[in-house]
Amino acid sequence: MNRSTKAGTEILLPQLAESLVSATIGKWLKQPGDKIEEYEPICELITDKVNAELPSTVEGTLVEIIAQEGETVPVGAVVCIVAETGSAAAERATEPSRADGADSSQAGGTGVGRAPASVAQPAADADAPMRHRYSPAVQQLAAQHGVDLTRIAGTGLGGRITRKDVLHAIEHGVPAAPAASQAVPVPAPSAPAVPTVPADLSKVPVPVRSTGLHLSESPPIPNVEVEGQRRDDRNEYIIDVTPIRNTIATRMRQSVAEIPHAWTMIEVDVTNLVLLRNKVKDEFKKQEGVNLTYLAFVLKAVVNAIKDYPIMNSVWAVDKIIVKRDINIALAVGTEDSVITPVIKKADQKNIAGLAKEIDELSRKARAGKLMLDDVQGGTITVNNTGSFGSILSYPIINYPQAANLTFESIVKRPVVIQDMIAVRSMANMCLSLDHRILDGVICGRFLQRVKENLEGYTLDTKLY
Repeated sequence: MNRSTKAGTEILLPQLAESLVSATIGKWLKQPGDKIEEYEPICELITDKVNAELPSTVEGTLVEIIAQEGETVPVGAVVCIVAETGSAAAERATEPSRADGADSSQAGGTGVGRAPASVAQPAADADAPMRHRYSPAVQQLAAQHGVDLTRIAGTGLGGRITRKDVLHAIEHGVPAAPAASQAVPVPAPSAPAVPTVPADLSKVPVPVRSTGLHLSESPPIPNVEVEGQRRDDRNEYIIDVTPIRNTIATRMRQSVAEIPHAWTMIEVDVTNLVLLRNKVKDEFKKQEGVNLTYLAFVLKAVVNAIKDYPIMNSVWAVDKIIVKRDINIALAVGTEDSVITPVIKKADQKNIAGLAKEIDELSRKARAGKLMLDDVQGGTITVNNTGSFGSILSYPIINYPQAANLTFESIVKRPVVIQDMIAVRSMANMCLSLDHRILDGVICGRFLQRVKENLEGYTLDTKLY
């Protein structure tokens, strides 16, 4: 969206999704004086659903930034002004940068009259209050490549250094830091001892797990960012609430406040499922190029159970209950600092192999921050693989406004009594949170029993396609 004025073309915040009414400016990718190609991303947007990039609708020069980083603006509001190529406004916008263009080129600058952000001199702490607050991901990357973080100017909120800044510094040959300077900044010696996050997380020993048999890799370590200074001489640190975390908090509070939660749990014998997956996973990986996880089998079992009990696939609408025809499974995917729920659309029309490929694609996009708004919309029921981090019992909060949230817990070998004999079986719990306005214990109990039957019905002859 754009609107022409004497100063240039106003770039407006578009209607990125039907339910979207506002977005927060995460980071500006361009600065005043920069040349911009049509459709080139100019800033990052943080929405209630997912992060996205705002492309320029015109070609020209960025004249003025209206919406600052961290500011929430409504749909249709002006975020910046761009002087289109060939216009009088564009000529005026480029005049100041021409005077120092030679200097910037000699210094290796890539922008109009600007040096690369990654090698610029650090901003004053007063202007960059988050300048010296490094995430573990940034610390790890800097330590691996010997980059001195004190020599990098951050482009994140409050001057914070992001992974992109470090990668940019590595790419442009920033001199390696001395051995002593590679250490992660710690409080002054006089401060009380405080647990710190290791700079190189890859060197942290990972104990061998005896549970969570369906895990193919260790869960990601949360990205916790802390201040480096003590507060009021007390042994505590401050963690900023990011826009994404604030959105999660708002939605969780809304869900708990408006939905009368209830829950029920069932245990499932997945011994045959474990044998089936072990039999076909290597060939599937070789043929399809993705991992065949237990979650694909779980989703298939859940989808088939919803076909028998469609009320599970519904939402509350005050004076009516809306039952959705399409079964769109929302997957709870944990990233370093948040939980995102990308959606497998029309999951009832996919086989096990198709579900496995969808799970792999959406999980990769979620952890890489590449999800589009369409990827996280339209979910009708949520399934959460809480067993991926060893959980054996969870009470999930319902993903508003859905009617249910189902967790699949860790697969654990346990002694089980079968026909008065004790046998070692692979067992897993499944916990269902339900909206008690829509669902009752009887229907949910029958639904879980059907999911159990479907999971225990897998055999070595089960087809993936």
